[in-house]
Amino acid sequence: MRNMGNPFKYWRVVEEEDFCNRKKELTELLRLMQSGGRAFMYSERRYGKTSLVKLALAKLPKHKFVTAYIDLWKTDSDVSFITTVAKAYSEALSTNVEKAVETSKRLFSHLKPSITLDDQGIPTLSFGVTRSTRLDPELDEIFAAPEKIASSGKQVVIVFDEFQQILVYGRDDIERQLRSVIQHQKDISYVFLGSRKHVVREMFLKGSRPLYRSAAQFPLGSISEADWQPFVRERFGRTQKKISSQLTHTLIELTQGHPFYTQYLCNVAWELCKPHGEVSQIILQQALQTVLEKERYTYTVLWESLTINQQRYLRALAMEENKAKPFSSEFLQRHRLGSASSAQRVVRSLLDKDLVDHENGSYIILDRFLRLWLRSISNE
Repeated sequence: MRNMGNPFKYWRVVEEEDFCNRKKELTELLRLMQSGGRAFMYSERRYGKTSLVKLALAKLPKHKFVTAYIDLWKTDSDVSFITTVAKAYSEALSTNVEKAVETSKRLFSHLKPSITLDDQGIPTLSFGVTRSTRLDPELDEIFAAPEKIASSGKQVVIVFDEFQQILVYGRDDIERQLRSVIQHQKDISYVFLGSRKHVVREMFLKGSRPLYRSAAQFPLGSISEADWQPFVRERFGRTQKKISSQLTHTLIELTQGHPFYTQYLCNVAWELCKPHGEVSQIILQQALQTVLEKERYTYTVLWESLTINQQRYLRALAMEENKAKPFSSEFLQRHRLGSASSAQRVVRSLLDKDLVDHENGSYIILDRFLRLWLRSISNE
């Protein structure tokens, strides 16, 4: 019997059956990993990068590959970078925490592994690092570890998630040393993930950056309505509910086809639809209101933290149907805003806050529900 639970997943790393398309991207990613390639994958937040990469890693045969997924999101210094990477490498070669300690001793002579208890009382591997002015020996060992692992005869695949986080460390030693190392390593693939597109692209495409052109571009693009239509309608259908192609189109327009927000709105609409029922315009509107009400406090706090000019420009971007060009005279006149120079300053500040993103001169509000919330308060 089929699982009759909610078929739309948005709050966690999803499994293969929960993806809408991405077959081409998965094939390309596997080919890159299997050939020892290097790539930086970038997209907006919540676009499914992590899920896609973890799916690819899971498909690599364990008797041929050693894989390490390293999330840098919580790191804030070279010390935390070293301990996070060392832990990932040690655990990639071990089946339990005791073996991970022994593995770390073979890989690293300047780090002191130990077993500690996490917040849930579960034994976990940790490292002691004595903070010094420079950590060259520790970093040397970290960057040499992949070749040591590969000496066993297996290919090595290393994924750095939220790679742009290394920019907060306050020094570019890691970028420089990584560039020097990866250009000489063989049978080792590197995939760098980043969700601040403009930052990650600059790290790999700006001539003055240490990692300039050291990895191929792998932009994760949007999902078309042609893919969303059968995906959404089939999942309603398999759970004995219905949604028309027209309302699916309306839903996708609301979320602009963004994977996270589309699955989120579908999830809520599915919950509101009665068993054996069909989603109506009223149900879809109720679903949207339910979502906006859940997010209202967060959006209100954010809104009140912005300057008046930031509020004006963000509201103007929200009122645009498609990607906006906020420096054009038409945009400025339509929304009664200031000069193009002042617009550039304000939009830059919104970009720095990760509230908007740009592509080929056009800008979009990253949080699709924030965009709809701004529209709702504009009509009050």
